[in-house]
Amino acid sequence: MPAALVLAGGRSTRFGDRDKAVAELAGTPMIRRVVDRITPVVDEIVINCRAAQVDPIADALADSEYDPTFAVDRDPDEGPMAGIARGLEAVSATYAFVVACDMPFVDPDFAAHLLERAAGHDAAVPRPDEWYQTTQAVYRTEPMAAACRRALANDDHRIVAPLSELDEVVVGSAEIERVASLETFENVNTREELAAAAERLREA
Repeated sequence: MPAALVLAGGRSTRFGDRDKAVAELAGTPMIRRVVDRITPVVDEIVINCRAAQVDPIADALADSEYDPTFAVDRDPDEGPMAGIARGLEAVSATYAFVVACDMPFVDPDFAAHLLERAAGHDAAVPRPDEWYQTTQAVYRTEPMAAACRRALANDDHRIVAPLSELDEVVVGSAEIERVASLETFENVNTREELAAAAERLREA
């Protein structure tokens, strides 16, 4: 079975003075919601975060059936590509589904579909519009980690930069919509978005 890498090391500057990874979303820490949704399709969980986040995130994931591995940023604030590289270096599986901690509506069926599409390739990356969804995608761990490190060494922090080196499968909008709702990509960046997400969960 593959792994899941949850990216939680961002500073959440638009969210205020709290870490949104552990912010309560309808009574459950947001990162716990993400992990709970994706565990049916993986058997390894890796969390990328800053050192100060380890204890709060561990508390948020306490008394659960999974035992995550923490891949702590060596150089915080280098951006999501550095987080992906650091996290993938801690993954033992050949493939990893990468997802941001602020995507509480991530669809496990879509994650499973991306894992199937990535087989035999280096990546399966959704592209629902003109933008790639690189933080909800599947990567072969070693090639993607190495490509990220090379991009960072060249001072190229564009999240799409490593893809030029990879044998990638692009999953377009029509294919995405056959499998999942586009709400799988929705993320929570502000307190207002958190409140709106909580209301949707209460109404579900």
